[in-house]
Amino acid sequence: MNNPFEVIEARLSVIEKLLLDLKNNPKTVEPTEQPERLLTVYDAAEFLSLTVPTIYSKVSKGELPVMKRGKRLYFSANELMEYLKAGRKKSNAEIEKEAEEYLKKKGGHYV
Repeated sequence: MNNPFEVIEARLSVIEKLLLDLKNNPKTVEPTEQPERLLTVYDAAEFLSLTVPTIYSKVSKGELPVMKRGKRLYFSANELMEYLKAGRKKSNAEIEKEAEEYLKKKGGHYV
């Protein structure tokens, strides 16, 4: 029968080798894509800081991206974030920069 201390020492050596391999060659973990988060009318109202009747009004006017299943409405958190970003107003500096780039493309002449 093997000496139990030799078995333990052999196992510890294997563990030490594995730890050193991990330390010297760390594996990069690919970020997993998170599933899309769906919101109810109440969640969407809270997300957008609006009232529930305002959410229904915007849905009926076609202003909000929405999914309907049966009588229930669902909203994508990502799509609502894009909706908010689409309403962003550009700063004067951004507008001036775009105007300069446009004029450069046109050769500096007014059209």
